[in-house]
Amino acid sequence: MNAKRGYVPEDEQNFSPAAIEKMRTASRHVCYLINEGYDLKQAATFVGNHFLLSERQRLAIMRCAATGEQLVGRRERQVPLDLLAGQEVWIDGFNIIITLEVMLSDSILLIGMDGCVRDLAAMRGTYRIIPQTAEGIKLLFDVLREAEVRKVNILLDEPVSNSGRLKTLLAETAEPYPFELDVQIRKDVDRALYQKEYVITSDSVILDHCASWVNLGAECMERRQQQGSNPALIF
Repeated sequence: MNAKRGYVPEDEQNFSPAAIEKMRTASRHVCYLINEGYDLKQAATFVGNHFLLSERQRLAIMRCAATGEQLVGRRERQVPLDLLAGQEVWIDGFNIIITLEVMLSDSILLIGMDGCVRDLAAMRGTYRIIPQTAEGIKLLFDVLREAEVRKVNILLDEPVSNSGRLKTLLAETAEPYPFELDVQIRKDVDRALYQKEYVITSDSVILDHCASWVNLGAECMERRQQQGSNPALIF
C-alpha cells in the first residue's frame, strides 16, 4: 500500500515561498502576544485572521511557537545525544514515530523555535502502519544503538487504533539491537513522561514538565537530509 503520511495537496500553496515569509511575520506577532501572557490558540486565531492564514498555516505556527520562558527552560533541560551512553530513555511513541513517517514520506516538517522537529499529521485517535513505519523505527533504533543507551522505554497511547500492532512491530524490529526494550500501551502517556529523565518527544507540554529531554528527532532529520531529502521549514 502506498502512503504519504502528513501530505495534503494544498500544502504546495500553504507553504509556498511567499506564504512562508508571511507566516514568519505572523509568527513574530504571535510570539509577541504569548510573551505578553495571551493564550497561544487565541493569539494564533487573532493573528491568523489578520494575515488571512489557512487553518493549516495557523497550526504550523502554533506547533513552532514558544514563549521566552519556555525556550529557556527547555534549553536548560536538553541533554545532548552523546551523553546517553548507559542511560535509560523514555519515548513518546506515536509522537516520534509519526514524525519519522512524515519525514520518510517527504511531507511537510517544521523546526520549532526550540529546535524540535514537528509535523502536521493529525491522527485524531486513528493510526495505521504504513510502509515508512518500519524504516522509521529502524532509523530511531539505529540512532539509539549508536548512542549506546542501556534501556529504551516506548509509551503508546491506548485509545489510538492499532497501538497493539505497532507494539508488535517495535518488539520485532528491536530483536537484533543490544538495548533492553519495554513497550507499554497506556492511557496516561503524557503524565507518565512528566518528571522523567531523557525523554524523547516534541510535545510542548511534555517538554515543559519533564526533568530532561533529548532532541532525537532533529538528529534523525539531519541524517535524512544527508541522504538528499527535503529540508524542514524553520519558523
